[in-house]
Amino acid sequence: MTKNLSVALLLVRAVLGVVMFAHGMQKLTEIGIPGVQGMLAGIGVPAPELLGTAMPYVEIAVGVMLVVGLGTRIAGIITAAMMAVATFGVHLGAGFFAANGGYELTLVLAVVALALAFSGPGSLALDAPIRRRSAKD
Repeated sequence: MTKNLSVALLLVRAVLGVVMFAHGMQKLTEIGIPGVQGMLAGIGVPAPELLGTAMPYVEIAVGVMLVVGLGTRIAGIITAAMMAVATFGVHLGAGFFAANGGYELTLVLAVVALALAFSGPGSLALDAPIRRRSAKD
């Protein structure tokens, strides 16, 4: 993998990770767990109490995982799934533009997360030594 591609993947991972981390922290500190549970119940997500409790922590965890490049493919899949739920459950009916509550942002985040799930983290990641070691086995 070229150095330029690894730097590009690091930048993409870092930005997506910071966004996910910030959204998780917002749910914990501003919206609160009961608010997240209510939001999920309002869009018909099953087990909103359980998922509403877990969601902020999952967003924080995948954010950290993406920034450091650990479990990047898994974090990408989880992030893409969460953004798909947000897109179809919350934002689709508001049209495209995020300024109007639309799905613009969740679509971009989902596609970026899927791209990382397909590409992997690049060589500037904690996953890199693990991949090199398992390739030798």
